[in-house]
Amino acid sequence: QVQLVESGGGLVQAGGSLRLSCASSGRTLDTYYMGWFRQAPGKEREFVAGIRWTGIRRTYAPSLKGRFTISSDNAKNTVYLQMNSLKPEDTAVYYCAAARTLGTKVDEYNFWGQGTQVTVSS
Repeated sequence: QVQLVESGGGLVQAGGSLRLSCASSGRTLDTYYMGWFRQAPGKEREFVAGIRWTGIRRTYAPSLKGRFTISSDNAKNTVYLQMNSLKPEDTAVYYCAAARTLGTKVDEYNFWGQGTQVTVSS
């Protein structure tokens, strides 16, 4: 069993920053890829960023690269998503997930956290 717990969401003004955390426990995930997704009201869940626990391989949604940075701390079993220059359109529930391959599709991910709300005010 794998547990993923997100934290760090909240309300921030446009132009501000937030850092989300995803703590994992349970099964060893060091051979997995970790991803961040987001889902805005009325929209489909979309890929944000992904990383392998080693931190060597990372990928981003093209529209977010440059503002968002994904990183990992193996010692803490935690993955982070640093979000800068936030915009109102970044408002969504952000989810952490784990997959056996570095993919960008929801159905490629096996384990999911409960999500954390990010709200960006204008």
